[in-house]
Amino acid sequence: MSKIRLAGVIRESIVDGPGIRMTVFTQGCPHKCEGCHNPQTHDFNGGYMSDTDNILKAVKKDPMLQGITFSGGEPFMQCEPLIELAKACHQQELNVMIYTGFTFEQLQEGFSEHPKWKELLENADILVDGPFILAKKSLMLRFRGSSNQRILDVQKSLTENRPVIIEELNNN
Repeated sequence: MSKIRLAGVIRESIVDGPGIRMTVFTQGCPHKCEGCHNPQTHDFNGGYMSDTDNILKAVKKDPMLQGITFSGGEPFMQCEPLIELAKACHQQELNVMIYTGFTFEQLQEGFSEHPKWKELLENADILVDGPFILAKKSLMLRFRGSSNQRILDVQKSLTENRPVIIEELNNN
């Protein structure tokens, strides 16, 4: 069990990734993107404390779930509890998706300073990367808020050491 600061949890969502998924909104974000959909998640002292066991119990109770999504706030600011959750969800045969304001390349550049970033990515399947840019906002994009954001196959991206786009999810 690890402590985690949350902004909230949506037990069943169809807009935060493919299939029916639980969405975990972490609290705290350094990006503070203009026009952010979740500005209440920016304050690192906001939200509430919970633990990974509570989230995992809710996951196990819902046979309809196909995956879990980590959103925010910025999930990469709370890697350790999310790594624990990702591993447990993979054991439940659920896929793991992460929304981040960092680009894949920025995450890679930060691996030496933030080794848990790499470990969290290694335990993820799908990554929506890049900051929300208000001038590039589009309501027509699937699972993304602005056109600069990409939906990546994390494992292929790590193997090929470059962002690998999941074409069927990036297409409108």
